[in-house]
Amino acid sequence: MDTRTKIITAAQARELARGLPNTALATGYFDIVLAAHVGDLERVRESLPEVVLFVGLGTPRQPLLEAHARAELVAALAVVDYVVSLEDWELENLLAAFPEDRIIRLEVAHEQRMRELIQHVHRRQSQ
Repeated sequence: MDTRTKIITAAQARELARGLPNTALATGYFDIVLAAHVGDLERVRESLPEVVLFVGLGTPRQPLLEAHARAELVAALAVVDYVVSLEDWELENLLAAFPEDRIIRLEVAHEQRMRELIQHVHRRQSQ
């Protein structure tokens, strides 16, 4: 399967989500895909095994990768059904298309992991 077909627009995601009975949305940055990010998505899939899993990609303060590159990385994960790159103004509209109890916000965890990764790299460089 060409994973690029899993990358859709916010409008397409809203339409699909409204037409499907069992959906979930995980939002985050996935600026680089870490094993912990994959674990987060696998836990979502395990807790909601029958859902169609959408991932909404926001943009971190200082992104390392362009949005399209991040979308392709996340789309390559088998656990993910659809990926949506989001502008800040699109997020609220997309959230409204999903049941509140099926929205998993991962942005804070992603920011923390990036800080930890940067600190780790700095420590390694100074040794």
